[in-house]
Amino acid sequence: MRRPAPKLAKRLAALLAIVVCCTLPAIQNSGHATIPGSAEHVVAVSLDGLNTTAITQLGRAGTPNLHRLMDEGMSTLNARTAAEKTVTLPNHAGMLTGRRVKASMGGHGVTINGYSSAGVTVHTLAGQRVDSVFTVLDDAGLRSALFTSKDKFDLFERSWRGEMDRFTYESDNERLVDQAVASLTTNPHDFTFVHLSAPDDAGHRHSWMSPNYLTSVRLVDQLVGELIAAIEGNPDLADSTALVVTADHGGPPGERGHNSRSTLANYRIPFFVWGAGVGVGDLYDRNPSFREPGTAIINYRGSQPVRNANVANLALEMLGLDAVPGSGIDPGQTLVVDGPDVGADPPPPDECGVLIPGATA
Repeated sequence: MRRPAPKLAKRLAALLAIVVCCTLPAIQNSGHATIPGSAEHVVAVSLDGLNTTAITQLGRAGTPNLHRLMDEGMSTLNARTAAEKTVTLPNHAGMLTGRRVKASMGGHGVTINGYSSAGVTVHTLAGQRVDSVFTVLDDAGLRSALFTSKDKFDLFERSWRGEMDRFTYESDNERLVDQAVASLTTNPHDFTFVHLSAPDDAGHRHSWMSPNYLTSVRLVDQLVGELIAAIEGNPDLADSTALVVTADHGGPPGERGHNSRSTLANYRIPFFVWGAGVGVGDLYDRNPSFREPGTAIINYRGSQPVRNANVANLALEMLGLDAVPGSGIDPGQTLVVDGPDVGADPPPPDECGVLIPGATA
């Protein structure tokens, strides 16, 4: 049975803050993501190797579902990968742990990008225990699943075995989504992560932005549409599920690789959030404390862009849970994805000068 304690604890903590505010010095409020516990379920989707230019080039006709997420949710086509690596396993490790790559700087330590032997885990690569979104969910009594189209993701199943409730590998993207849809339809997990490899596969075989590559982007758009339909078609999910869609890296037009650390097309990725508790608009407009990177490749000094590694702590925030312990990518869960109450007057502070939790400042 799922335990409501994490959400209740957050609300009680917020109320306690109001009660004690008159006896404590004022503290500057740094902001908070969305209403804690605004979703009962979160589905995160990674479109492996998605160059954002493909979305604009194909337009609404070619990518209607991704355009729907932009129309109805919070989004940007100018998010960033990890600063250290623009390859698959390191960036997915970031999405699951909320950490950068470099272990000596508190990162997850996953620098490999191939199938690993049975003794290798994220923990051995980092040289220490590394918690993940699966760890937090398991501690809260919630259920999680990972559906992947690359067998090397068994690194994650091996690392968080016993904390992840389901791990499914299927190389065919369409069959994989069929299984994810069946799970969402019959017995949905609180957190579901779906990894689709088709754009990356086509990029490596035919080059990024080639006709075959664009066909693969149309395919994953269709598959995202199937996941949306599964959410909207299940009464238990329709009004209580948030969807997060991003990518692990892009890829430069005409090339079959994506390793160059000086090529913007490798670093620039989309980031879409849609569904329960989510507003409508541009993520950077809604989050002025995050740095809109333009055409820059951004390191970890100073204000940060939206990164794919924001997935972990954003998903947990929407589920009413605290950040992944040890995470360094927005551990304060400050990425805002709810919409402002346009035209509404801000609520008055209480007599201590503290806004009521959940109110719009």
